[in-house]
Amino acid sequence: LEKKHQPFGGSYMKSSVTQIERRFDIPSSLIGVIDGSFEIGNLLVIAFVSYFGAKLHRPRLIGIGCLIMAAGAFLTALPHFFQGQYVYETTLSHIPEENSTESILPCLANTKSVLCAPTACEKEAGSSMWIYVFLGNMLRGIGETPVMPLGVSYLDDYARKENTAIYLACLQTVGILGPVFGFMFGSFCAKIYVDIGSVDLESISINHKDSRWVGAWWLGFLVSGFLMLLAGIPFWFLPNTLAKQCKSPSKKRQKEDIQPVTMAAMAKDFAPSLKRLFSNKVYLLIILTSVVAFNGFIGMITFKPKFMEQVYGQSPSKAIFLIGSMNLPAVAVGVIVGGLVMKRFKLSVLGAARLSIVSSFLSFCLLLIQYFLQCDNSEVAGLTMTYQGLLSQCNMGCSCSLKHWDPVCARNGITYASPCLAGCQTSTGVGKEMEFHNCTCMQELKGGLMAPPTNRSAILGQCPRKRDCDRMFKFYMAVSVLGAFVSACGGTSGYIVLLRSIHPDLKSLALGMHTLIGRTLGGIPPPIYFGALIDRTCLKWGLKRCGGQGACRFYDSHAFRITFLGLVYCLYGLANLLWGVLYLQLSKRQKKLELRSQAKATALEANGNNNPNGHAMVSIFKNKDDLDRDNESTI
Repeated sequence: LEKKHQPFGGSYMKSSVTQIERRFDIPSSLIGVIDGSFEIGNLLVIAFVSYFGAKLHRPRLIGIGCLIMAAGAFLTALPHFFQGQYVYETTLSHIPEENSTESILPCLANTKSVLCAPTACEKEAGSSMWIYVFLGNMLRGIGETPVMPLGVSYLDDYARKENTAIYLACLQTVGILGPVFGFMFGSFCAKIYVDIGSVDLESISINHKDSRWVGAWWLGFLVSGFLMLLAGIPFWFLPNTLAKQCKSPSKKRQKEDIQPVTMAAMAKDFAPSLKRLFSNKVYLLIILTSVVAFNGFIGMITFKPKFMEQVYGQSPSKAIFLIGSMNLPAVAVGVIVGGLVMKRFKLSVLGAARLSIVSSFLSFCLLLIQYFLQCDNSEVAGLTMTYQGLLSQCNMGCSCSLKHWDPVCARNGITYASPCLAGCQTSTGVGKEMEFHNCTCMQELKGGLMAPPTNRSAILGQCPRKRDCDRMFKFYMAVSVLGAFVSACGGTSGYIVLLRSIHPDLKSLALGMHTLIGRTLGGIPPPIYFGALIDRTCLKWGLKRCGGQGACRFYDSHAFRITFLGLVYCLYGLANLLWGVLYLQLSKRQKKLELRSQAKATALEANGNNNPNGHAMVSIFKNKDDLDRDNESTI
């Protein structure tokens, strides 16, 4: 239950990135900092939780983590209830009543917006309440800390070695349900207006496809908080130790479990344990490979919905829905298939590494194909086509605001930044049904022909992409889903390589440090530098009510695609090279272990021949710990 609900909040946060960015009028680089606060929370406590938690009551620590995650989810949603209503930017300062025959005059009236009064601007400063979202996400990261290192080590300690792979695969597959529900619920909330219940929706002139639309981002965090409270309850009733499969707990083990261990004794052993762990070359290579791969994955999954929106013209809600309904189920199937392959062929550590390398390389090849699946830029007058700058002879006398983004779609298929900049003289209708007429900037069509007077009209919103873009998007989704499946096939085997490359008594610490370093270097930076570079592809920034730069409204889709995919290619390409180096190191280690085992077996056999009274068996047990230490130093 907890494994399903714990990723729900994380995936919902990823699906709400665009909505939070628009609600608080912040750039993508800052939304990257907010998204990375989850890993910052992990960073604060994971080393201590992983080490001391292994010696304490692991299930109860996971239960405490659930309570902290619930508190973080509630704190994240808090700003919505203290902020004023969301006011989207628009050049239309006057909206006629439903029964009125009066029309807006976009061009003839001066549409320069009036900045809000000083008192209103003070209230508008409440947009800095994104800090509460930052702190809430960080608190969720702290609460999530015990789950993976303690939960996986708890499972591995009491399962047969040959069953661990399939158990991990099942655990990860069930865990995929959380992100699936998170993205699906995120898609649902993205279509609900942020101030649902407190505003008249008929008066809203934008829809969920508009870049100014903000969905009910706060709703999912409330649901996530309640789910985490429920998920934590069973862990309070689980025992600290379980019987090993097909074995009853030995008296020695039972005695060890009930022996009291002081915090001072555990702290004294912490530094030597770290030294032993980081002297393991294979472990260090696994850490390095994971960090690079995490960078690529976190950066890609954070901005994938925005990539689909900007490059292929999909709405945020549809992009999120497709990720949740297609990509994540493919990941679930891939994880379980990888686990079944591990169990069916009883792969060794080297076999598991080969499976991970093959799946990583094939998924990288499928990523490369995505570069060629592109659409043309949206046709926006003054930004991507027709004339340089937003002003032209056709709208020079309209006193238009150049800072606002209030797009209209003309009959000629071109988007204009506002009705005023389209030179529209009159309008009819209200709300989403508003239509503009006599737009002087539409006199010339793409072929240079004059437009008939009846076609010089426009409707609210951006123009849809060309039909061939929809076809290209279907190819993109097919390649993306296949790539997700292939990549996930190597997920379980990669985890097995990690588990089998460390000494058993360092397992919890190794998993904790792997999570700590992976999330510190692989989870915090990517959303920030991905967001900062993506911001550089913005062509039109929004305007806050009291002046100042808001969120980006329109990107150069070609520059966005090259920047986004270029970063992903560099990171995943490096990760594949590191997998190759790791495999070579694993091969060397395996050869050394085989030589040492043969030498030990020869020595013990000779010793047995010289000790016919059974002293050979004593020598075997006497040298068992020495053999373990030799194996660990070789690793």
